[in-house]
Amino acid sequence: MGAQLRVYRQKIKSAQTTKKITRAMELISASRIQKAQARVAASSPYARAITRAVSAVATYSNVEHVLTTEPEKIDRAAIVIFSSDRGLAGAFNSNVLKESEKLAELLRSQGKDVVYFLVGRKAQGYFSFRRRAFERVWVGNTDAPEYEQAKEVSDAILESFLRDSADGGVDEIHIIYNRFVSMLTQEPQVVRLLPLEVVEGVEEPDRTQVLPLYEFEPDVGTVLDSLLPVYIESRIFNAMLQSAASKHAATQKAMKAASDNADKLITDYTRLANNARQAEITQQISEIVGGADALSGAK
Repeated sequence: MGAQLRVYRQKIKSAQTTKKITRAMELISASRIQKAQARVAASSPYARAITRAVSAVATYSNVEHVLTTEPEKIDRAAIVIFSSDRGLAGAFNSNVLKESEKLAELLRSQGKDVVYFLVGRKAQGYFSFRRRAFERVWVGNTDAPEYEQAKEVSDAILESFLRDSADGGVDEIHIIYNRFVSMLTQEPQVVRLLPLEVVEGVEEPDRTQVLPLYEFEPDVGTVLDSLLPVYIESRIFNAMLQSAASKHAATQKAMKAASDNADKLITDYTRLANNARQAEITQQISEIVGGADALSGAK
């Protein structure tokens, strides 16, 4: 009984230590999520403004541009996966990796070769463990993304897109990231980034409205050359910010569940320890009474 009681007490102590760690991580994520949400909210107006500008150029001009024109045949497609550098975030990374596998299977069924660009150590570890090839990887600062890193990712995928597929380039680019919906919900999002698909297009006016007139200086091609790289950078940066906010929310939720499980373990092991202690006391009393009866009988 004594050995069993010691085991229960060790398990209680271990659960209490685990609870302290998970509780601390929960509080850290709770403090970071507010800043992450604020950064997402601050980047949204700029992203919408860039989207409207690109939409206007694409809608009210007939020029063919390499970033907006659908190629006749797509041989190679790139998938950019946004994961985190750290774990302990529930299904945050596994969800986005599952979506990437589904998308890759769909693209291959269409006769396209798939190449990968990875953001975050978890995606890198997933591919390295399975010995699967990837073009480039960016690690670090996934909890607090910087615009310089987003520009580096954007430049790399644009360079690959502008290169001919026969020379190792790609014909289309998809991005996969976790979109922050609420503290309890983070949804994997799949977006075809290139050739350009304007998400927030200019609404079609009704008959009572007059079509707006646009003038592009110096010319439409130059405007597109200037706007589209900035548009891609803003979309990449927004995806990184969304992923960071989602990761903090997922970590907080996972650590809250871990703390609750630790509380349950402590309660269960405390009950078992009390039962073991009570059984030990009962056994000691029985032994004392039995010894006293034996001494009385001997007299």
